[in-house]
Amino acid sequence: MISLTANASKKMQDALYNRGKGIGMRIGVRTSGCSGFAYVLEFADKTFEGDLEIEDRGVTLVINKKDLVYLEGMQIDYTKKGLNEGFEFSNPNEKARCGCGESFTV
Repeated sequence: MISLTANASKKMQDALYNRGKGIGMRIGVRTSGCSGFAYVLEFADKTFEGDLEIEDRGVTLVINKKDLVYLEGMQIDYTKKGLNEGFEFSNPNEKARCGCGESFTV
């Protein structure tokens, strides 16, 4: 199961409302960086074959089944630290992150 904090849910709901369309947020992984994978978070306008839909705190999360092995148990938060703000991914499957924090390995 993938879960959202209240802050992440609010930020996603606001973004979807301001955009004016979309069924939810697509969460996945892509090959990237020095550690192997990077998280992908984007608007979902439709589902495709192999997608799962998970509802959490009023937000529909769309995840391709092939990415679920990397994301199972993850919690997404939205934080603001000084001038920086953004989504943070707390993933129990991560074994390490690269020094810059852009990619991870499982």
